[in-house]
Amino acid sequence: MAKRLTLYVTIFLFVGIGFVPVIAMFVKSILVDGECSLANYGSLLQSNREWKLLFNTLSLAGATTFITVLLGVPLGILFAKTDLPFRMVFTVLFVIPLLVPSYILAIAWFYCLGRSGIVASALGETIGTLTSNFLFGFAGTLFVMVSALLPITIILTMVYLRMVNQDMEEAGMLYCSWPEVLRKITLPLISPGIVLGALIVFVITLGEFGVPSFLRFNVYSVESFTRFSAFYDYNSATAAAVPLGIITIVVLIIERLFLRRKTFVFRTTSKIRSKKEMLVVPLGKSKTFFMILVSILVFILVVVPLCVLLYKSVSISAYSEAFVRSIGSIMRSLLYASIGATCLVVLGFLLGYILERKSIRLFYAADSIAIFLFALPGAVIGIGLSSLWNTPGTNFIYASMAIIIFGYIAQYMALGERIMAAAFPYVSRSLEEAAQIAGAGWYCRVFYVLVPLVKRGMIATWLICFIFCLRDVGITMMVYPPSHDTLPVRTFTLMANSPDNVIAALCVIMIMMSLLPLCGLGFVNKYCK
Repeated sequence: MAKRLTLYVTIFLFVGIGFVPVIAMFVKSILVDGECSLANYGSLLQSNREWKLLFNTLSLAGATTFITVLLGVPLGILFAKTDLPFRMVFTVLFVIPLLVPSYILAIAWFYCLGRSGIVASALGETIGTLTSNFLFGFAGTLFVMVSALLPITIILTMVYLRMVNQDMEEAGMLYCSWPEVLRKITLPLISPGIVLGALIVFVITLGEFGVPSFLRFNVYSVESFTRFSAFYDYNSATAAAVPLGIITIVVLIIERLFLRRKTFVFRTTSKIRSKKEMLVVPLGKSKTFFMILVSILVFILVVVPLCVLLYKSVSISAYSEAFVRSIGSIMRSLLYASIGATCLVVLGFLLGYILERKSIRLFYAADSIAIFLFALPGAVIGIGLSSLWNTPGTNFIYASMAIIIFGYIAQYMALGERIMAAAFPYVSRSLEEAAQIAGAGWYCRVFYVLVPLVKRGMIATWLICFIFCLRDVGITMMVYPPSHDTLPVRTFTLMANSPDNVIAALCVIMIMMSLLPLCGLGFVNKYCK
């Protein structure tokens, strides 16, 4: 009884925090003077501007997805399955852009390619104009988004390669060369991981606010945020969010109908092997070529923007002023991210248990809602939270940090749930059953059997969720009360009227804060058994 009650309460709590605000947002948008009306949606997609926004949004998301898959899959294979030198160093370097808000990369490239940037100073005003025209628009936005999201396809490709059945590759080697084995055996086996990475990149780009806003490329997420925050036009902001919601539902249907089943079959027919047991592809004479190629790519996408930020901020006074202006935001970022990650671990533990054990009938619905909210742009969730909690009776929530934590739970619960669900298969059901036969209640079985056995997964879940909460901009920007801004929001709002060296210093501070959890993940992977 205690088990079922706890699991049902967990589902209803998550639905109330994350899903109800979105439903309430759309219900309010169709109620005009107490009656159902579609007046707020009358102009939706009826003007050239709306169609242009839709075209820009889908073009950016589609192009980003295509390029990240085109680059990320070969890089993931190089780093996970070949004898390429320094592949772990390259992997860590490529991951860094994923740990920080995407607009920080846009700021770095602005300092480099802007009209008064480093390139213009070195090569002249004419070249600076050309590079600035490239940066501000579709091409520059696409370049920055690819730099920020490329690690997703790299990481997922590496993870799925480690799950491939080695025996199938060994059998293939008897008849053909390594390129043929990779093309005909390995790539088809890891195709679910490639598709999953493509879907994640697509939905994240779909809801990205910071980069398009900074680089002045109009997409639906920027339009919805502008209508809500600048003009406080709730109805038109909701209408602008509708296309994003529809596209998100389509992506969710694709994941539900096709990817989920394929992923399940793939995992159950593969052996998870350690890195030492994995078959390694020898690069031979082409090793130098691939080494140079990867070095050039990591230099352009990672090293250059980091060095530009360090160069622009190389001043004690800049860091001093940055700390003075943002010390409160830094502390709030760490506090809110810690609380958010802790809540996500607790709820993710229970929802992951429901998903993997299929303990109650609502497991499929809860997982679908979590994936839907993760795919939904942060601006949409933020509008939903504001519409539900911005009332006199609930102002104690709307005017506190609780509204930000609710946003983190809504947006990132899929991460906590899925990571924890991946940890439970390694805990035999017989251990729970033995404890139950011995007379242990549900809570005793959780704290003395399950938690010790999945503690490594819980720590990894906390660190990953901490990173995502720490770097969040979309939801926090939409809902944060006065004096509750975080460092990413503080940096974004200070860009318009602060010296470049101070903004660069704030970006470097944000990067350093984000690298700490990465070090924690490395420690967990190496020492926590």
